[in-house]
Amino acid sequence: MDVFSRISINRPVTTAMFVLIIILVGAVSLLGIPMDLLPDIEFPVAIVFVQYPNAGPEEVESMVTKPLEQALASVENMENIMSMTMEGTSIVMMEFAMKTDMDFATLDMREKIAVVESFLPSGATDPMVLKMSMDFTPVVQVYIAGDKPLAELTREVEDNIISHLERTKGVASVDVFGGITEEVAIEFDQERLSGYGLTLSTISQILAAENINLPSGEVTKGSTKIIVRTLGEFKSVEEIRQLPVALMDRSIIHLSDIATIEQGYKEQTSISRVDGITSIGLSITKQSTSNTVEVSNAIHKTLEKLREEYPELSFTVGLDQADYIKRSIYSVGESALLGAALAIMVIFLFLRNMSATMIIAISIPTSFFATFAMMNLWGMTLNLITLAALTLAVGMLVDNSIVSLENIFRVSQHEDVSSSKEAALIGSRQIALAISASTLTNVVVFLPIAVSGGLASLLFADFCWSFIIALMVSLVVAITVVPMLSSKLLDRKASADYLRIGKRHYRYRLVPYFTRFIQWVTDYYGQVIRRALRHRKKTIAVCLVIFVLSSVLIAVVGMEFLPASDEAIFSINIDMPYGTSLEDRDKVVSQIESYVLAIPEIKHCTVDIGLTSVFLGSQTSTVNVVLVPKQERDRTIWEIMEDVRQEFKTLPGVEISVVETTSVTAMMGGSDLAVTIKGPELGVLRDIGDDLSERIRSVPGVTETSTSIQEGSPEVRVKLNRSTAAFYGITAYQLANALDSALSGTSSTNLKIDGKEIEVNLSLSDEYSASVDNMKQILVSTATGASVPIGQIAEFEFGNSPSQIDRMNQERYVTVNVSIGDSDLAKVSKNVFALLDEYHFPNGYYYEEGGMYEQMVEAFGDLFIALLVAILLVYMILASQFESLTQPFIIMIAIPFAVSGTFLALFLTGKTLSITSFLGLILLMGIVVNNSILLIEFIKLRKGSVPLEEALVEAGIYRLRPILMTTITTVVGMIPLSLGYGDGGEILSPLGISIIGGLLGSTVITLILVPVLYSMMDEAKQRRLQRKIAKAKEIEMLEEKWRKELLNREQG
Repeated sequence: MDVFSRISINRPVTTAMFVLIIILVGAVSLLGIPMDLLPDIEFPVAIVFVQYPNAGPEEVESMVTKPLEQALASVENMENIMSMTMEGTSIVMMEFAMKTDMDFATLDMREKIAVVESFLPSGATDPMVLKMSMDFTPVVQVYIAGDKPLAELTREVEDNIISHLERTKGVASVDVFGGITEEVAIEFDQERLSGYGLTLSTISQILAAENINLPSGEVTKGSTKIIVRTLGEFKSVEEIRQLPVALMDRSIIHLSDIATIEQGYKEQTSISRVDGITSIGLSITKQSTSNTVEVSNAIHKTLEKLREEYPELSFTVGLDQADYIKRSIYSVGESALLGAALAIMVIFLFLRNMSATMIIAISIPTSFFATFAMMNLWGMTLNLITLAALTLAVGMLVDNSIVSLENIFRVSQHEDVSSSKEAALIGSRQIALAISASTLTNVVVFLPIAVSGGLASLLFADFCWSFIIALMVSLVVAITVVPMLSSKLLDRKASADYLRIGKRHYRYRLVPYFTRFIQWVTDYYGQVIRRALRHRKKTIAVCLVIFVLSSVLIAVVGMEFLPASDEAIFSINIDMPYGTSLEDRDKVVSQIESYVLAIPEIKHCTVDIGLTSVFLGSQTSTVNVVLVPKQERDRTIWEIMEDVRQEFKTLPGVEISVVETTSVTAMMGGSDLAVTIKGPELGVLRDIGDDLSERIRSVPGVTETSTSIQEGSPEVRVKLNRSTAAFYGITAYQLANALDSALSGTSSTNLKIDGKEIEVNLSLSDEYSASVDNMKQILVSTATGASVPIGQIAEFEFGNSPSQIDRMNQERYVTVNVSIGDSDLAKVSKNVFALLDEYHFPNGYYYEEGGMYEQMVEAFGDLFIALLVAILLVYMILASQFESLTQPFIIMIAIPFAVSGTFLALFLTGKTLSITSFLGLILLMGIVVNNSILLIEFIKLRKGSVPLEEALVEAGIYRLRPILMTTITTVVGMIPLSLGYGDGGEILSPLGISIIGGLLGSTVITLILVPVLYSMMDEAKQRRLQRKIAKAKEIEMLEEKWRKELLNREQG
C-alpha cells in the first residue's frame, strides 16, 4: 500500500492534477445524474389484460380467466398466479422468482397464451401482456377549468390541449376524465322499425356500408391514368337523416322516418373537480425509459406555454410525483452537507490545526465527486436510497483520512523526522494495512445484500453499491491524497489555541476547554484501563450484565416493514352500492369535499367520481387531498386522516376508507396487513370476510379494515327457453346481441366533421330499459326474417352477481385489508393472527397472511442471512490480516454490544426495527471492529518494547484520540439524518439512529473490554507456552537421564 503513498508524495503536481480531473468529471456527472425518488426497480411481475365487454364477472371468469390461468400455470419460474375478474374485464397477474429475466418470461407467457387464444370468446379483445412497472401510475395529474360549458371545455381539451402534452418529451399517454363526449344519437321506435322489417343490426350494417370512401380502380384518358374513388362518407347529420334504409310501396323510407336523430353529448359518466371547481382531469404517464423529474419539468414547461396560449383556462397540477422527489432529495442532500460540516468542526476541535483540518476538508469533496463519477458510470440515479448511502458515508468517508492524517501528525510531533514529507511517508506506511482492513470490513458487510437477489437486494442494491464505491474511494484518497497534502500543507508546529492570519492572532474560545476535556478523558481512561486489567473477571462480568439487560429490549422494540412517511398526500375512497347514480354519488362526495376544503393545511383537493380504475372500479369515488409540506403545518398527516375518519365513520349507506398515498405503497403495493381467505364459494367467502373485517377492526392499533369483495351488483337474468327458441331458429347468442343492442346501444360508424370524428350510436328508446315488462317487448329476428318479442322465448328473473372475483393459484379468495397507520406492524399482526387462530373457519376454507407484513417477513429473512454472512466475512478478513484464528474473536467482541446499543437507541427514540434500521445493524458489523483493529495493531507494535500491561495502556491512550475522532465524526455526520427532518426523513431516520446507538455502545465497551480480553488471551497463550517449555525440559531431563543410565550400563 505504501507504494501509492510514496508515488503521490513524490509526484505532488501529478496527484493534484489527478484530483482536479476527478472533481471536474464528478461535477459534470453530478449534473447529468437523473433524480428519482427510488432506484429503478423492476419487480418480477407481469399482467395479462383482456376485455370482454358487457359480460358478467362469472362469465368472464369461466370463459377468459380460467383458460388463461390454466395456460399460464406452466410458465417457467412462476411462483404465484393471481387474477381479478370484473364486469367485462379479466386481469391475470403473474409473480415470478427474483432475478427472473422478465423479457424472456413475458415471451414465454405470450407463447402459452397463443395456444388458448383461439378458444377465447369472439367478443374478447386480444390479450395484452405487460411487465408490471411504476410507470403505470401517473407522473402528473392536471386539472383544467374555465368559464365555459363543460361540453365546450371538453372539446377544447381534446382538440387542442392533449396534443401539446402528448408531444412533450418523455410522455407516454394522456388520459382524459371528467368531461362529456359528443355523439350522434339515433333512437328508434321499435314498432316502426319492425313495421318495415328492419332491426338495429340491419341499420348498423347500412350505416357502416354507406359511410365509406373507397378506391375503385383507374381509367385511362389518352396516355394518362386517372384514379377512380367512390365517395360515400357522411358530411353532416342531415345526410344521415336523409339516408334511405328501406323501400315500401315504391316509396323510399329515410332514416329520419323511423328514428329521432340528434347531434349532442353522451350521458356524463364521470365528474372531476379541483378545489371545488368543475374541471377536466388529465392523467399523464411517462415512458418507461424516461426520468420522473425530467418528464415533470418538461410537462410544467408545456403548461406554461399553454397558460400563455389559453389565458381563459386555468391549469392546476393536482398531483406531481416530482414535487416530493425533489423535496426529499434536497432534504437528504442538506443532511449530507450539514453532516460534513459538523464532521470537519469535530476534526478541528481535536487537532487544533487549521492546515490539518483543511486537508480533511479537501478530502471530502474529492471522495464525493469521485463517487458521483462512478455512480454515473454505473447508470445509477440520485435518489433517496443512494443519497442515504452517501449521507451515512459522510462521517465514514473521513475516517480513513483522519486515521492517516492523525498518525502523520503524531509522527511529525513525537518522532525524529526531518521534514513533513518524511513524516507523511512514515505515518501513512504505519497505518496503511489497518485502514485497508477496516475499509474491507465495512465493504464486505454489504456484499451479501448486493448480490443475494432477494427482496432486500431488490430494494437496497443501489444503496450497497453506492456505499461500497464511496468507501473504496475514501481509502484511495486516504493513502494518496492525504499523504501528499500533508507533505505540503501540514504545519509541524504544535497545535495552537489561536488562528494566525499574517501577523494577527485570533484566539479560539472553545478549543482550550475542549482540549482540556479530551485530556481529562484520556487520563481518566488510562486509569480505567489499569483498574480493569487488575480486575479482569469483574470487568467481564459487568460487561455481560450490561449486554444481558440491554438485550431484553430486543423483545420490546417493535417491527415494521418501512417507517411511515408523511408525504403530504392521502386519498378518501368512497364506496357506494352498485347502481347508485352519478348524481347521488356526487351529493355524498360533495359533503366530504366541503369538509376537506376547510382543512387549514390543505393545498389542493381533487375529486374523481366515476373514474374507472382497474383496482378501484367505477363505483368508487375518490377525494385526493394534497397538504402543504410537513414543515409548514403543526399536525401530522396521520392526525388529519384520523379526523377525517371520525367525521365520516357513521355516514349511512357509504363505506369510506382513508389511505395514505405514499411511494412505498405505490412501489410495494398492498396494505399494511392483508388476510387472504381461500375457499370455493363466493358467498361464504364474502360472509367470512365481512365478519373478520369487523372483528379485526377492534384489534388495538388497527385504524381501518376493508374487504376486496364488494356488495354484489343487481342483475336481470334472461334464460332462453331452448325448445321455443329452436322453433323460431333463435340462439342464445342472437338473444344476447339483440338485448345488448337495444339496451346498451351499438356504435356503427363515425361522422367526420371539421377534422374530428363523432361517434354514431344506435339504440331503442329509453322506455324499453325502464322496466322488465318493457324489456320483454324487445323484438328479436327469427330465421324467416320475422320478429318475435323476447318475452315469448325467454324467462326473466332477478339476482345478484359478484362485482369482482379474485383468484390465487386457481383458487377463489377474498382479502381483508388492514391499515395500522403508524402502529407497530409486528405487534398488531401478532394480535390479528391470534384472533384468526381462534376463529372457526368452515371446512375447505382457510387463511394466509400477506401485504406489507409478508414483505417484511421476507425482507427480514434475507437481511438476517446477510447479517450472518457479513459476520463470517468480517471474521475471515480479520483472520487473514492478523494471521490468527483467535485474535479476530477479541476484535469482534464489539459486535454483540453494537446490537445492544442499536436496540437501546431505537427504544429511547421510539423507533422500530424496520428494514432501514436493520440495514444500519448490518453496517455496524463492519464499523465497530475498526476501533478494535486500531487498538490491536498498536498493542502488537508496542508489545515487544514494553511490558504487556504498559503496551495495553499505551495503545489505549495513544489510539483514544483517533478512535474518538472517527467515532464522533461518524456520529455527528449522521445526526442530521437521524433527526428525520425534511421530506423522506422518517424513512431514513432509524438507519442513522441504529448506527449511532450501536457505534457509541460498542465503542465505550470495547475500549475497556478489548485490552482485558487481549491480556487474558496473551496470558493463556503464555501459560500454554510455559507448559510446552516445561514439558520440553522434562522430556529433555528424561532423555538425559536415559542417556546416563545407558552410558553407565555400557561402562559397567
